[in-house]
Amino acid sequence: MQNTFQVQGMTCGHCERAVTQAVQQLDAQAKVAIDRAQGKVVVDSSQPADKIAAAIAAEGYQVQ
Repeated sequence: MQNTFQVQGMTCGHCERAVTQAVQQLDAQAKVAIDRAQGKVVVDSSQPADKIAAAIAAEGYQVQ
């Protein structure tokens, strides 16, 4: 299932890695595509959207 999240606070490559790793800790097979300029994170995963959003938020980013 593919979900798109608006994520604020990503400013660099480290931020992208942190978000990607947070998602992949929930689902190692998840595919994560990040558009930092638009603050968009697209996740293809079997995990529910609320769990993915919580994992990203736990890294310190605002998820809408």
